[in-house]
Amino acid sequence: MPILTRRRAVALAGTALVTQRLATPAVAQTRQAPGVTAKEILIGQTMPYSGPASSYAPIGKVEVAYFNMINEQGGINGRQLKLLSLDDGYSPPKTVEQTRKLVEEEGVSCIFQQLGTPCATATRKYLNTKKVPQIFVASGATQFGDPKNYPWTIGWQVSYQIEGRVYARYILQTKPDAKIAVLYQNDDSGRDFLKGFKDGLGDKIGQLVATTSYEPTDPTVDSQVVQLQASGADALFMGGIPKFNAMTLRKVRDLNWNPLYLIATVGSSVSSGLAPAGLDKAVGLVTGAYMKDPSDPQWKDDPGYKDWLAFVQKYMPGSDLADINNVYGYCAAQTGIQVFKQCGEDLSRENIMRQAANLDMQLPMFQTGIEYRTTPTDYLGIKRLRLQRFDGKAWVPFGDPIAA
Repeated sequence: MPILTRRRAVALAGTALVTQRLATPAVAQTRQAPGVTAKEILIGQTMPYSGPASSYAPIGKVEVAYFNMINEQGGINGRQLKLLSLDDGYSPPKTVEQTRKLVEEEGVSCIFQQLGTPCATATRKYLNTKKVPQIFVASGATQFGDPKNYPWTIGWQVSYQIEGRVYARYILQTKPDAKIAVLYQNDDSGRDFLKGFKDGLGDKIGQLVATTSYEPTDPTVDSQVVQLQASGADALFMGGIPKFNAMTLRKVRDLNWNPLYLIATVGSSVSSGLAPAGLDKAVGLVTGAYMKDPSDPQWKDDPGYKDWLAFVQKYMPGSDLADINNVYGYCAAQTGIQVFKQCGEDLSRENIMRQAANLDMQLPMFQTGIEYRTTPTDYLGIKRLRLQRFDGKAWVPFGDPIAA
């Protein structure tokens, strides 16, 4: 289970004490969020159970299963958790429709782990206007770390700009004279990757010889890959989702192109991002990691891995044990559970948001030395990555966690 550090626990206890002292008998009764009763906390979510990003579907399924496990253990402060997880097909108009349904018809307390940069962007203004917490968006777009302008929205995973900087610097260190090409998704997530990557190149920006993008609705990326190879690039960064990562990998190898090849964490699932192209084609690829990859045998005796494995085997039988998405959902669910625990008996929307912005945790399935830490002025909870290389069977980490 997530660990709350002593420093954060003391700080929260102090805040609670001050609040208690200020309260008078007339206002001591907290006004709970919609969806909160004496017995239940109702939570909403949209996920791509269909469409081009459906390989992320295990994330939502794991989170529902994890919340159900917590319910079997007695729930949170005596309340059961009910997560309504609806399909939006990775289509922003559908996300808006489903989110309005969750807020206005179902009356959820908050929106948890809404997946996808374009989808969460489409609902961000609406949720902030309604003052509905949009907590732990499943995206690394920096726009979900903007407490000044969107105080009701907080992202979860590592910033795409941080990733981009880390990868650019690795290429320059490994291949100082590299000619570099970048393929990215044509939305805010892809543009974040590209910005971070360019920032990481610094005064070596001239070595970036080609960039191009794809749309999530594109049937292939063959023409983009041919264009990038023709640029003479001998290093490639692909910042995209699993389906398109696999298509890119297949085409790169079909062209007998063998650049220094890096991919984003969002596309690195062995099951959905590599296997469709053939694991033999993925040997030597480099990506970042903040979670322990379940395909790596080095974790077999790790207590965090053992607990994760026991959870999946009991609550998600038949799941692909090599799919990092099953770890992602597990870690994100633990983060959400910690928020509701910290809320205590004050389950107002204001306090749900307050606690989401006051976390200090070492998650059991995170790489050692990588914490999840948020503050009211810093909504980006993960600041570091550890690089890893694919050996044909698993992602194998190397070096220490890197801050960028």
